[in-house]
Amino acid sequence: LPIILDWLKANKPDVLCLQETKVQDKDFPVSDFNLAGYHVVFRGQKSYNGVAIASREKPQDVACGLDDGGEPDEARLIRATIADIPIVNTYVPQGTAVDSPKFQYKLKWFARLREFFARHYSAKKPLLWTGDLNVAPEPRDVYNPKKLAGSVCFHPDEHAALVSVKKWGLVDVFRKHRPEEGLFSFWDYRSPNTLENNSGWRLDHIMATKPLAAKSTDAFIDIEPRRAERPSDHTFVVAVFNL
Repeated sequence: LPIILDWLKANKPDVLCLQETKVQDKDFPVSDFNLAGYHVVFRGQKSYNGVAIASREKPQDVACGLDDGGEPDEARLIRATIADIPIVNTYVPQGTAVDSPKFQYKLKWFARLREFFARHYSAKKPLLWTGDLNVAPEPRDVYNPKKLAGSVCFHPDEHAALVSVKKWGLVDVFRKHRPEEGLFSFWDYRSPNTLENNSGWRLDHIMATKPLAAKSTDAFIDIEPRRAERPSDHTFVVAVFNL
């Protein structure tokens, strides 16, 4: 929380989307965000998952979940309209292992999400989709594509699942502005010196429909919070729009 509050104070974004908050709704630090000048909406559960949206302008049309009548999607999706822009914030399942039922759940979750977009939105109108998608889409999005090929978060089935969602009508805003290699948003704690060696993954994404993507003017990853004491293993991905 201190890292987030410091970052909000220094950068003053209009909207900040958070994933893997790991806190029940009754314990969410609402007052801290309010004191920082932000409204905040959230959906959480104890110890796992959790999503939130903090915004300077009061969010409208807040809703949670995939709402398709399927198996519970946990605390993984929250949406709101802010300054007339619909925003969908997701924490996509990680998948655990390729031979795990959780991996199949992840693939089905992407398929359900594509139907969610088709059910609620139009690709011809502004829409922002963001979050920890737990997929590095291309070889340039991981530190060692040959070594990692076929592993969870860099598997052909996951690539196909993400492409299917994007084909509904979404643009990778970060790659519109930053085509180069070696740009990552996640560095694993389980291996030593991953940040120092830049052994990272680009798992956190900002997507937009074409009408909104056309108004994007910049995108970047702020690596400095990952250098802080006791940081998250993910860092901030930022997109700028001229609306």
